[in-house]
Amino acid sequence: MYEVVTVSVDSIPGVEKPERKMVNIYDLEGKPIGRVKLPEVFYIPVRKDLVKRAYLSAFTAKLQPQGRDPMAGKRTTAESLGVGYGLARIPREKGRRRGRFVTSTVGGRSAHAPTVEKKLHEEINKKERILALASAIAATAIRKLIAERGHKVDKVPQVPVVVDDNIANIEKTNEIKKVLKKLGLWDDIRRSQVGTRIRAGKGKMRGRRYYTPKSILIITHEAEKLYKAARNLPGVDVITPDNLNMLYLAPGMKPGRLTLYTKSALKAIGGKFKVTFI
Repeated sequence: MYEVVTVSVDSIPGVEKPERKMVNIYDLEGKPIGRVKLPEVFYIPVRKDLVKRAYLSAFTAKLQPQGRDPMAGKRTTAESLGVGYGLARIPREKGRRRGRFVTSTVGGRSAHAPTVEKKLHEEINKKERILALASAIAATAIRKLIAERGHKVDKVPQVPVVVDDNIANIEKTNEIKKVLKKLGLWDDIRRSQVGTRIRAGKGKMRGRRYYTPKSILIITHEAEKLYKAARNLPGVDVITPDNLNMLYLAPGMKPGRLTLYTKSALKAIGGKFKVTFI
């Protein structure tokens, strides 16, 4: 369990008080079948500065160090001819005037090549990371932040969207598509589909030709079947409460992703965070 201690929300303008409100639980037909209280973690003040730090920490943790061969550009017999020949003192191949070895020549060494010793990971304190994670979760319940990210929320009945646990048994893409349409979430997936474009630059040649905007995030207690059903929908991610990550909750360092929770996943998230309002 994470313990998150925050300041009193009474002194923070625009932040809801910690009295937990009730939200609807929807079935697969999009009809309310019950109500549940949102856990206390959804009332944490959203700290965008911490969300940015935690995102950069999670993103840079995945980067692979890269370096260059220390002998790159140096495998040559070229030597400088010295002075007195009316030529620059650049190492040249024997019998030819082609320069080698130095950085100003074609095929020469790189001046300041990358090294594996360079520190890539942006570290973050543990308590900061936990508070940032709680802030990103709280942002999924604020419609204004979700709309600012560009998500389509006009037809969404409430945020966050809480669905009955039966959604985890869906195995077909066509079935999850029907459920998302009834819950008013399909417009955001269409936005992601229309926004898919060819990436600029050399990434096109490196296995990432297309760029797809993020759409909805599904947090479920069991992801095995639902993941196979939703993995082909543009911009959709499926995770469990054990895999909560800033890369999913706040893509691009912007909190407020449109999120769908199952009833059991919502309860599990509430059990992970112990919130004390002071």
